[in-house]
Amino acid sequence: MNPPQTLLQLTGRTYAPARLDSATLLVIDAQEEYRSGTLRLPGLEPAIAEIASLLHAARQQGTPIIHVRHLGIPGGLFDPQGPRGEFLAEAQPQAAEKIIEKRLPNAFASTELHDYLQSLGRLDVVVCGFMTHSSVSSTVRAMKDYGYRCTLVESACATRDLPFADGSIAAEQIHRLEMAALADNFAILVADCAELIRSN
Repeated sequence: MNPPQTLLQLTGRTYAPARLDSATLLVIDAQEEYRSGTLRLPGLEPAIAEIASLLHAARQQGTPIIHVRHLGIPGGLFDPQGPRGEFLAEAQPQAAEKIIEKRLPNAFASTELHDYLQSLGRLDVVVCGFMTHSSVSSTVRAMKDYGYRCTLVESACATRDLPFADGSIAAEQIHRLEMAALADNFAILVADCAELIRSN
């Protein structure tokens, strides 16, 4: 039996990973909630190190950068008035970089993200951030609806353990399965930022 192929391969719609110098970098919800809040992610530290490397490479090449910030509940998750809603130190936006604020997992929902991407005139978008199964997945899936070509950096995303039935599913397994699902029909997957940077 032949190994399985993605839907992108089967339909002839696959494409090469984006080049940073001709793409936009989208960093989703790189916020303190995931380090010190209720939603601590077991894979946060290696993922945020990868995001920092991507940001450095993008800035070196003049790549447009968009930072998505989730606006949560005052006094609760992603508190917009407290430290849990702030960007992580390693992913702080610089002055010229765009910040998009959202209240739903999908960063396109009720925000100016699509209009801003259109103003940049770039079809390719490199995506990283948190959480793999929620805001990253929702945004990447919507990206296909808008006609963008998404390159997803696996090591620059992370998620958390999820309850299921009478037990739980480990974050690593959730992350791996979601990456496989997104790579099937919604994004080209690269393993890490080094792979992406080498291709540029």
